[in-house]
Amino acid sequence: MNKKFQDLTSLDLYQNRGKVKWAVFAFSVIIGLGSIYYTNTLVEELKIREKRQVDLYAEALEYASVNSDNLTFIFQVIIQENKSIPVITVNAEGEPIEYKNINFKKNSTEAEQRQQLLDELETMRGLYDPIRLTDEAFIFYRNSDLLTRLQYYPYVQLSVILVFGILAYAFFNQSKVAEQNRLWAGLTKETAHQLGTPLASLMAWIDYLKNSPVYDENQEVIVEIEKDIKKLTMVTERFSNIGSSPVIRPENVHQVIGDAINYLRPRLSSKVSIELNSHAEHIYAQMNRSLFEWVIENICKNAVDAMKGQGAIRINIVKESEKFVLVDINDTGKGIEKKMFAKVFNPGFTTRQRGWGLGLTLAKRIIEGYHKGRIFVSSSELGKGSTFRIVLLGVRDSA
Repeated sequence: MNKKFQDLTSLDLYQNRGKVKWAVFAFSVIIGLGSIYYTNTLVEELKIREKRQVDLYAEALEYASVNSDNLTFIFQVIIQENKSIPVITVNAEGEPIEYKNINFKKNSTEAEQRQQLLDELETMRGLYDPIRLTDEAFIFYRNSDLLTRLQYYPYVQLSVILVFGILAYAFFNQSKVAEQNRLWAGLTKETAHQLGTPLASLMAWIDYLKNSPVYDENQEVIVEIEKDIKKLTMVTERFSNIGSSPVIRPENVHQVIGDAINYLRPRLSSKVSIELNSHAEHIYAQMNRSLFEWVIENICKNAVDAMKGQGAIRINIVKESEKFVLVDINDTGKGIEKKMFAKVFNPGFTTRQRGWGLGLTLAKRIIEGYHKGRIFVSSSELGKGSTFRIVLLGVRDSA
């Protein structure tokens, strides 16, 4: 990879998006734990304060039961001021005799209210020890509704933040994908447009040479130049398809891959063998022929690089079902580490000194974006080679 491009990609957040995601996640967890810790601290302080209020309430009742002086002050200032903490006073047998701040169900009967008191009392027994009022009476209580809501507040808050974060991430991710699509489309259309002019000129020159006296002496050279012009025309067509909506139709997979291999063989090292295997020659799948050939070429060229110009490439075509056709491309190269299986499709990822790392990215985009299929590294072993698998949508009427 050239130094300029390498420097740019090393600074690109996209290349380190995994680390960035983990950093954002860790920061969110710290904020969440901090919020829970702070709220729990506040809740504990309020629990202590409410416990003191209930103690004061009990002391006021005890004082009122043995003293008749200042009962109005005790009743109004202390007892009546408890407007939030549910309390139930019970006798020695555990029967409710007084209660405060218990919200009964609307239109409930006396029997239903008594049952609700007993249920509340059972809940209170499990929360706090009773406060002894006299030898014959005890006070049970629980947290106020406000304190209860406050306990759950940070979890509700975190849930809302999480939902908002997921929606925001999905929105911005979709916006990023749409922006990348527009960039790809614009770039490929412009490339196709720029190639069109010199290609037209070259084809005119070929026609001129065919009708000139030098044709007989240079026939082989002119024929080879014509082949390269046809290849450039195909490349232009591919870029044009990338920049628009390509036509997807049933194609004979064996024939398409065979044509791509026939083009590649004379242009690869003689030390590289390519073998095509299929249990049938009439297996059809939905594809754009020109773009799919491009995918095969990119993967095979990557395989040749991995094998350093010497080895074997085996392509197996399997009709897995009426719905899917599998194409496995195996090489005898140096292999890929398992942790790198997904990263090899990232833009800019390359092991070559002079490479842009866009071949597999383009292949993935063509297969998954236009063909609605899948492409992935199905297996790899260091020092022995790798297998790339392409999953295409099959054609039911194939035979």
